[in-house]
Amino acid sequence: MAEEDSDSVATDSQTEEDGELPVIQLCGLVEELSYGNSALKTETEMFEKYYFKLEPRDQRTPRLSDMKISAAEFSQFRSRRRSKARSGDRAAGLTVDQKLELVQKELDDTREEIRHMRANAERDLQYHEAIIEEAEIRWIEVQRAVHDFEKDILKTVAKKKGSILATQKKEEVGEALHDVDFQQLKIENAQFLETIEARNQELIQLKLASGNTLQVLNTYKNKLHRAMEIYNNLDKEILQRNELLGKIERETIQAEEDRAKAHTLNNKLRKQLSEFRAPQVMTYVKEKILNGELEKTIRMWERKVEIAEFTSINEVTFPHMGVGQRRESQPGAAVGLPMAAQVAPIKSRHQNSTVDA
Repeated sequence: MAEEDSDSVATDSQTEEDGELPVIQLCGLVEELSYGNSALKTETEMFEKYYFKLEPRDQRTPRLSDMKISAAEFSQFRSRRRSKARSGDRAAGLTVDQKLELVQKELDDTREEIRHMRANAERDLQYHEAIIEEAEIRWIEVQRAVHDFEKDILKTVAKKKGSILATQKKEEVGEALHDVDFQQLKIENAQFLETIEARNQELIQLKLASGNTLQVLNTYKNKLHRAMEIYNNLDKEILQRNELLGKIERETIQAEEDRAKAHTLNNKLRKQLSEFRAPQVMTYVKEKILNGELEKTIRMWERKVEIAEFTSINEVTFPHMGVGQRRESQPGAAVGLPMAAQVAPIKSRHQNSTVDA
């Protein structure tokens, strides 16, 4: 956590220094910082999860993401954490090997959790499929019973209709019906009415059973639909977890490469430091004396170059005058001005004459 706060402080200072960058560079910097923040957030969540697994439940401190605090309290809390991180020991942070071990444990736990979730989802799916299959079988049986009932009712109605038609036919033919026939018809009619009433009751019971079966079937269909949604969500979550695991593995490989490069560079610097030997005192004194003599020689030659330039400028400016006349005609020669002050106006006149020409 101290490393995260130090990184955030370095990021803030870098942002303040880059306040005058162009918009494109600022956008790139924002994207880079967002990517870094997301990676740090993922790493922090993983470390918190592992920490809360190891810590007892009654001694757990609330997470920062679960605490509802204001912006001022958050900034104050963050400043306190930064001060603690600065004053704390830098060596208390996790090493790369420890981070790799935590990532590997979290990876194994996540895979085990995904395996349990997949097994539970498959078991629930099989259970609901069996219930739906049973409901469909019951529905087929109810339809068959309704069909048989309607078939019996239609047969009874057709038989009764046939007897009525036969009676009408007898009346049309003119046959005389005896009292025994009337009694027999009444008895048969009463029996048919009882049968129809019983069949109607059975039909009502079958319709009620069919309605209940449809209701149960719809309930299990809804449960199956919810189970399928949970299964799809689990598949999506599994894909996301796999992507996260792949990202963590890539970051782990990159961290290993960076660690190897840092180790190589450290060995190289240690080798250079071990092979470094300071020069002797007399050698240093001799080199210092030689350096002073060279500086004197350089100043002498610069003086000679100035004199030569001054002489060449006089020859160009006063070609018909002698050396003594040129000296007397120079402004500031009698006053005893320095040579650089005497050369400056002559150089300016020479430049003006060159421009006029």
